[in-house]
Amino acid sequence: MHKPVMRDEVVNELDVQADKWFIDGTFGRGGHTREILERGGKVVAFDLDHDAIEFGERQFAEELANGHLKLIHGNFAQLSQLLKDAGFQHHDFHGAMFDLGMSSNQIEESERGFTFQEDEPLDMRMNTDFGVTAADLVNALPERHLKSLFWDFAQETSSSAIARRIVQAREEKPFTTTKQLADLIARVKPRKNSKLHPATKVFMALRMAVNMELDNLTVLLDQVLHWIEPSGRLVFMSFHEGEDREVKQRFRAWEKSGRGVQVYKKPLMPSDEEIQENPRARSVKVRVLELL
Repeated sequence: MHKPVMRDEVVNELDVQADKWFIDGTFGRGGHTREILERGGKVVAFDLDHDAIEFGERQFAEELANGHLKLIHGNFAQLSQLLKDAGFQHHDFHGAMFDLGMSSNQIEESERGFTFQEDEPLDMRMNTDFGVTAADLVNALPERHLKSLFWDFAQETSSSAIARRIVQAREEKPFTTTKQLADLIARVKPRKNSKLHPATKVFMALRMAVNMELDNLTVLLDQVLHWIEPSGRLVFMSFHEGEDREVKQRFRAWEKSGRGVQVYKKPLMPSDEEIQENPRARSVKVRVLELL
């Protein structure tokens, strides 16, 4: 099974105790959940992706049967309602962790356009039951809105030129695949000395917009404290500056109001060895709050 980024460090910070309940807000392929279960904890895990839930039902059948794991298909922005529906009450959990990044299988296996390494439909929806696709945004948004999206979500320095070329190109042929978009961006922004593919930031911005990731994070942070018992811990893994800023500001506010204390003043970062093994780990920041 794929080992998630900073798995051991993250689960260590959760302070897993036998028979205590924990929230895994982004199940993915279950790497963090597996580690919590092996340490004696119980887990409620969420995921928006049907594929992730189906995978969990196959791979964690024993844990589901013995009641140590509950899998919920849903958005962690609806945390409170989903936990109430599952029979939980406030402060039932000793800890919660939220990995705000993409799971490797979504990037490599989903065929939903999260990667520009393959030619796939320009979709990017984590939950294919609803919502607009990346193609919808690319083909419909005015130039100024595309420019703002690429800059606000990903700080893409070539956002103006890319947005202008997209609008010109879609008049001749609408965008339907990842290769179409990635090739256009590469022509507008040739790769120089950067290790990043020229399309990396635009793809990230589109994914975040399609799935309303920053909005969902804000709504989650409004709810999550009510579910964690005193001395319990919150662990957030952010791969995007905007997400990390939101978590940092909320943790500081909670600390100032006496609701918790940040375990580390600066975020935890991956080791050089882990970055070498998994280059996607290079951007992760982990913040930990202990509730009072």
